[in-house]
Amino acid sequence: MLELILKALAYSSGIALGAAGITIIYMATGTFNFAHASLVAWGFYIVFSLYSILGGSPYYYIPLAALFSGFLGVLIYVTVNRRLLKARATMVTLMMSTLGIDLILFAFINIYADYLTEHYKLSAARYFVLELKDYVLGYVGETPIKAICIVAPIVMLAVTLSIHAFLKKSKFGIAMRAAIENPSLASVLGINPEVVYLTAWFMGGALAGLAGGTLSLVISGHPAVGMETIVTFFSGAIVGGLYSVFGSLLGGLLIGLSEYIGIYSLSMAFGGGVLVYRPMIPLLIMAITLLIYPRGLAGINWGRIKAFLTSIASRGGR
Repeated sequence: MLELILKALAYSSGIALGAAGITIIYMATGTFNFAHASLVAWGFYIVFSLYSILGGSPYYYIPLAALFSGFLGVLIYVTVNRRLLKARATMVTLMMSTLGIDLILFAFINIYADYLTEHYKLSAARYFVLELKDYVLGYVGETPIKAICIVAPIVMLAVTLSIHAFLKKSKFGIAMRAAIENPSLASVLGINPEVVYLTAWFMGGALAGLAGGTLSLVISGHPAVGMETIVTFFSGAIVGGLYSVFGSLLGGLLIGLSEYIGIYSLSMAFGGGVLVYRPMIPLLIMAITLLIYPRGLAGINWGRIKAFLTSIASRGGR
């Protein structure tokens, strides 16, 4: 049971990072970035290919995966999204454009996998399990404690604190928030929205690559891995609230934990055949959340809830 909980925590930490990437891009440009799927998959492949070719530890290459996907995010914005924003394209047009980009990036992932197979003789390029290359830090009883189960939550926490400090403390972060909330007013105040949008796409892409690099040590990798997990990433972002980066991190964490532990519990009760219904878990949670709180967890008045619970506790103390 301990191993299940640790792996669920590592998995949900990766989902939280990817969900935050979706939210940052949506907040800045109003774009549902379906190319997020391939940006995550590229994170997998950067870690796998560099580790397989250069050796060392897979952890060395996770930052490079984030930088590479961040660069792809910038490339998507400069070549496609910026032009559509200037043309005042609708949200549907922006969304469909990223779907087309995702298919192009997916094709390049397949080409890259074939290149690794032909040129470097990596027979596992189309299906790899880097989890087997992870370090075992120790044992609790007979349960091995894998390094990713510790590293992934720490990375998620570090990213949360870094984003908070960036958006709340730095001058550029404050300017970025102002440009996102009111681009016209920000322009009058001398803030360049173009730089803000570019930064948002880099951050969103980098978080996708970071999520992919982290998850490569938790689940198996293959060209379509981004497409298989995109539902979970979007569910985490929507459940957390599309107007709050911190809400999306929390939403991604909750969705990841629910999916991983939920499908394990169902498979134990009804057999392995239920594994094909795994995507239904995040979709059901998303639907229920939207019915109760349309703005997601970030839209909940936590101050009112805290005051209510405090009043109940004070009455109970009397």
